[in-house]
Amino acid sequence: MGTAERQEALEDGVAARSTAQRRREVPDRDISADGGTTTGGGAQRHSGEPTADEPRSARAAAQQPEDYRPLWIEEPARRRRLPDPVRTAAVRAVLIIAVTLIQATVAFLCTMAGSWLAFPLVISSVVSTVVATWGALDVWVTRQMWNQRNGVVSEPSSTARALRRERRRAQRQARSSERAQERIARKSGAGQLSHS
Repeated sequence: MGTAERQEALEDGVAARSTAQRRREVPDRDISADGGTTTGGGAQRHSGEPTADEPRSARAAAQQPEDYRPLWIEEPARRRRLPDPVRTAAVRAVLIIAVTLIQATVAFLCTMAGSWLAFPLVISSVVSTVVATWGALDVWVTRQMWNQRNGVVSEPSSTARALRRERRRAQRQARSSERAQERIARKSGAGQLSHS
């Protein structure tokens, strides 16, 4: 869907919403002095201002301009959410890389200023760079492991099939043992009824 098509869809949606809002009618009710509800045109309603008795949604609808456009339109996500272990590794890697970049910047500024902190900061920046590289590789390795264990990868080396086979076998055994227990319970129950 291109940008122009999205814009047209947005304008169509806004036009349809504003038309539906105009068609929706709020009941014209006023509270009389004796506490009874009367239906009819009150002086306050004809002035275009909502009364204190109306619900908030009616007041908000009355205050909105005719060509109301929402700030954003929610669209369904194009990509699925990352698995939890992969997301954890990615967050860890981003934090490590951010700290490394800050450390390298401070080391560069200390070197330019001729501070005594420059040497320890440069050494720690080198170590942090190694750790940040490990963090980035950790994301890739974690993703590959998760795909191989839980995803259906069409490779002979994938362990997902074996794990699913074991799961199915365990479920079958559990079902068959439940059926056997039910059969035994039925037989013993039928025997007791026949004896009495």
